[in-house]
Amino acid sequence: MGAVALLASTAVSAQVPATQAAPGAGPQPGQRLVVDINGGLSQPMPIAIPAMPTPAAVHTAAGDTAALGQQVAQIVTNDLQGSGLFKPVSASHPVSYPQVTAPEYDYWTTTGASALVQGFVQANGDGTVTVGCYLYDVYQKQELTRQGFVLKPADWRRGAHKCADTVYTRLTGEGPYFDSRVVYVSESGPKNRRIKRLAIMDQDGANHHFLTNGQTIVLTPRYSPNQQEIVYMSYTGNRPRIYTYNIGSGSQKLVVDAPNMTLSPRFSPDGRSIVYSMSVGGNTQIYRVSANGGSPTRLTNAPGINTAPCYSPDGSKIVFESDRSGGQQIYVMNADGSNQHRISFGAGRHATPVWSPRGDLIAFTKIGGGFDVGVMAPDGSGEKILTHGWQDEGPSWSPNGRVIMFFRTGQGSGKADLWSVDLTGTNERRIPTPLDGSDPAWSPLLP
Repeated sequence: MGAVALLASTAVSAQVPATQAAPGAGPQPGQRLVVDINGGLSQPMPIAIPAMPTPAAVHTAAGDTAALGQQVAQIVTNDLQGSGLFKPVSASHPVSYPQVTAPEYDYWTTTGASALVQGFVQANGDGTVTVGCYLYDVYQKQELTRQGFVLKPADWRRGAHKCADTVYTRLTGEGPYFDSRVVYVSESGPKNRRIKRLAIMDQDGANHHFLTNGQTIVLTPRYSPNQQEIVYMSYTGNRPRIYTYNIGSGSQKLVVDAPNMTLSPRFSPDGRSIVYSMSVGGNTQIYRVSANGGSPTRLTNAPGINTAPCYSPDGSKIVFESDRSGGQQIYVMNADGSNQHRISFGAGRHATPVWSPRGDLIAFTKIGGGFDVGVMAPDGSGEKILTHGWQDEGPSWSPNGRVIMFFRTGQGSGKADLWSVDLTGTNERRIPTPLDGSDPAWSPLLP
């Protein structure tokens, strides 16, 4: 993964003003251009993203810079449209390189666009390329922000995602999430002989490749905080145990060499520990072990199944599921196992809880007549169901805590796909994968 260098940025604040412009209608005099983050698909902002010119067409290892400018603009368009908050308008009007910093405001006003994204792709003398990204308020006729990114040609798509993140963050006041990756379980084959491999890709499905060969079933992959490792469950040697996979070297390491089934692993926020479950004598309890292995510490001691642990962002608490009350429900405990208490009530069962990276919500799978994905506050209040598929489960948060990725299994087919939904519950989007996919884990924002 190549580094991305920041070239320049204006000092424009991303703070959302108290008085917001009506999305789609253009800002009123004196108002700044903003996006109603709670409006979802009902009020997307019209935005123009024309092809990005180049000062000189130069062939690079990733292709001609003129062609890259068209592809970068398309990826920015796809990212922003996929968020459900933006509505790209026709942007076939050509933009010359000098116009990147001098937009034709009068023309873009006629397109209905409230915001305009322009940029360029330039080959540098040292073998790198620069992706420049400028955001303009069409009605106020002013620049809102600009950024530039220097990359290896092979990493040009990251420049597009970083540009989309710049626009998203400036106009919504929310953190970025497009420049991130997803690891998941790729599935193929008949229902009774499924091949399950670890796979990794960009959040939009691009740059896909497999990490394991499918000779052994793998489940529940989860990123380390530094994104260098993945912890997961593998049936290597027909023994379900927990391993880590180093993304850089491709090496795998056994973490817990126990005679019993170990499952549902997840890193602590500092990356030093792994929490997981182990089944012994009909009971399943939650344990913590050093990320390097060693002697585990038992955290739960209630009869039944205690599993799916996940730390809070500050590492002080752990949310998990337990059937100690007679059915799957969500519990929270301190990181040392003390103060275990139930937070989910109401109809149905609740499973696979995942703490938001913002700390304000817990995503879960709701089981009751079907499987749906929902969210609730860490104290169990404000339960909200976001999806209504036949079998939706396994939520994972985007880096900014505004979008959830999950997998959806079709009724009767046994085949699953990856989907995302935002917190409004109105913007569902299928994530393309070469084969069937399940159990996604969204990475933090790439460095």
